[in-house]
Amino acid sequence: MKLFGSDVGVDLGTAALRMSLKGKGVVLQAPSVLAVEKPSGRVLAVGEEALKMLGRTPANLAAIRPMSQGVISDYDMAVKLLREHLRSILPFSTVKPRLLFSVPGSISSVEERAVVQAGLQAGARKVYLLEAPLAAAIGAGLPIGEAAGRMVVDIGAGTTDVAVLSLGGICASGSIRLGGDAMRDALVRYVRREHGVIIGETMAEEAKGKVGCLTAPGDRSCEVRGRDLLSGLPRLVNLTEAEMPGALEESCLRILEAIRGVLELTPPEMVSDISRNGITLTGGGSRLRGLAETLEEQTHLPVLLADDGEDCVIAGVTRVLDKLDEMRDGPLNLMRRKQLT
Repeated sequence: MKLFGSDVGVDLGTAALRMSLKGKGVVLQAPSVLAVEKPSGRVLAVGEEALKMLGRTPANLAAIRPMSQGVISDYDMAVKLLREHLRSILPFSTVKPRLLFSVPGSISSVEERAVVQAGLQAGARKVYLLEAPLAAAIGAGLPIGEAAGRMVVDIGAGTTDVAVLSLGGICASGSIRLGGDAMRDALVRYVRREHGVIIGETMAEEAKGKVGCLTAPGDRSCEVRGRDLLSGLPRLVNLTEAEMPGALEESCLRILEAIRGVLELTPPEMVSDISRNGITLTGGGSRLRGLAETLEEQTHLPVLLADDGEDCVIAGVTRVLDKLDEMRDGPLNLMRRKQLT
């Protein structure tokens, strides 16, 4: 099927890239990784295939994550990653698409410009930006058009965005450069400190998914393999759920501080609304077992987990694609500053 002038939604996340097409929904979900040949820069693999190469490439190859803490850290590689995926979902398009990116609330003007230019260089004719917590709230199905305060906490791989929404707009917000990757790195440091073993990011991510928790640890355990600090030889470590709260609590405390900071900026009437409506958690980081219970205990507010939390942002972006024609012309049109209902 030929697609002409398609509108594409992009969740350019630190860990995963998701793309959707107007009228078709989500059409691509892949790790935000690409493998290139050095020094030519020729792309050899993207997505899952490139992810398998992380930490395993010879001297003439490099597996790269072009995103860090929710923003572009390697501009040239980000352009190549976007271009490859756009070609895969729009193989027969004869007209350049319009792109709608979700961006963290803490993004700077320089980082915004990098996203816009990367999209244009990757093949877009226009680029629009939408703030991630607003997209997450829309994707989670929150009735943000009502005159009532709703709080959403979007915990991604690189950032955590906190926002209070009412009447289709953001009333108070905050963002920290911390997410699921910081929890993974905390686990790497814990294993090194307590067990004297260095493990890789992939191994730590697997362990976090299997035994990661903050409250009511059970008897589950998992084996991780790494390099012994003293001998330099391979060594096996058995990690248990009981160890996880001590390894991950610092990240939880920082998320809690961000929530409290936004509540301090929120009008009393909206705080009252939030006490009734609760806090909605979205993003892949919200899946950490015990996180919702811990936040509920510390804030004394109801905390709800959104269905399919890691897909809420791209779901919201997909819904907003229908509003692109209502926006002003121009390559840098900050839709996120416009109220959406």
